[in-house]
Amino acid sequence: MTNTNIPVIAIDGPSGAGKGTVSLRVAKHLGWHTLDSGAMYRVLAIAAHRHKISLEDETALATLATDLEVHFAPLPDLSGTQVILEGQDVSPDLRRESSGAAASLIAAKPTVRQALLTRQRAFRQAPGLVADGRDMGTVVFPDAAIKIFLTASAEERAQRRYKQLIDIGIDAKLSNILIEIAERDKRDSTRTIAPLIAAADALVIDTTGVPIEPVVARILERVVH
Repeated sequence: MTNTNIPVIAIDGPSGAGKGTVSLRVAKHLGWHTLDSGAMYRVLAIAAHRHKISLEDETALATLATDLEVHFAPLPDLSGTQVILEGQDVSPDLRRESSGAAASLIAAKPTVRQALLTRQRAFRQAPGLVADGRDMGTVVFPDAAIKIFLTASAEERAQRRYKQLIDIGIDAKLSNILIEIAERDKRDSTRTIAPLIAAADALVIDTTGVPIEPVVARILERVVH
């Protein structure tokens, strides 16, 4: 089986729409691999800070992205992805809003996106891949057999992020999270390179007020059919 014959489920959407949790559960049910593309940008932002590389230095960021020593694995409770950067678990740092904001800035840089593109596509391995992000169905895997676009109100996404941060012991303020989400939505959807939009052939699912289980079931129905 060639790489392009390996099935992909692409799940895109804004921050807090439920992509990560849904993707991990769908992948576990199918026994497929996962790709949390947002984590790749977040860990690159963390690595840049550690290596004292400016987020405006596109060339240095692209080089760092190419050579980055990083490993990903789903957390046992499927609440997210464990990320090992240069031998150290940086998973808690990835959930901070500052990491998300920095990742959004980095993601707007064409050279950096190109450097990560090959690494992202390498996750496509048998028996299949569930990839979540913002351009999985439009840019990274445009031939994905199933494309999903998850969305939810900004208020609900802020509430989810707030609870997530509080639950892991990170101090947070709901009003600040709502502002940051709105700013990131605007930045991600208006950037010229791979903007956050639903693929023309994607199934759009609004998860506002909807539990995870029905969303997972709806996606798995498309796999069966």
